[in-house]
Amino acid sequence: MKRPLGVSIISYFYIFGSIVLLYTAIFYQAGADTIGMSERFGVSIVPERTMRVIVAFFSLLMAYGYMRLKKWGFWLLITYSVLFGFISFILLTNEPQQPFIGNFVFSIIVLIYTIYVKEAFFKTAPTNQSI
Repeated sequence: MKRPLGVSIISYFYIFGSIVLLYTAIFYQAGADTIGMSERFGVSIVPERTMRVIVAFFSLLMAYGYMRLKKWGFWLLITYSVLFGFISFILLTNEPQQPFIGNFVFSIIVLIYTIYVKEAFFKTAPTNQSI
């Protein structure tokens, strides 16, 4: 089955986000964010740079599987969208800042679209069987 256009667009957004996370992991200034990536995940014992690298590589792996229409890519993206959507919603209720609103809305849109096109991930190629 041909990859849906939305799957490609979503994958490219996540690849771009991963590159930005890797860039900021190198050039990160600790005082710039009031709430760091580690704190968002509730693991403030992990250094901020390390957490950014972990999330970036996870995001790249997820985008690869999603773009290739792999079942595991589908499930990773569903899990990632639910987790980030939930975290953004919690942060939105505590601090009404635009990035959290945007992250929450993007997570919901990605979740709805991914569920809408789920048959692209679960279709098996027709087999050529001879009787």
